[in-house]
Amino acid sequence: MHNDKEYVIRLSGFDLGQLIDGLEARHQAWRDTAIYLRTGEMPSADFVMEECRDAEEAERLAAHYERIVARIIAQQNEQNRV
Repeated sequence: MHNDKEYVIRLSGFDLGQLIDGLEARHQAWRDTAIYLRTGEMPSADFVMEECRDAEEAERLAAHYERIVARIIAQQNEQNRV
């Protein structure tokens, strides 16, 4: 079930940067989990695997975070042009 309602959230530039950094960290965590589940190799020395069913689920979640970050950055860039 997806919530299709859209929200407008106002943040300072610093807070927006922190939000993007956090979302990028989640994207990387899921991407690394997918890599580990596919190859069995540790993606980095500080790797901590996320809990999921399989590599496909990890890849879907990584892609979802990647889309969120891309949408936020696109909106940020659009607003910076104004």
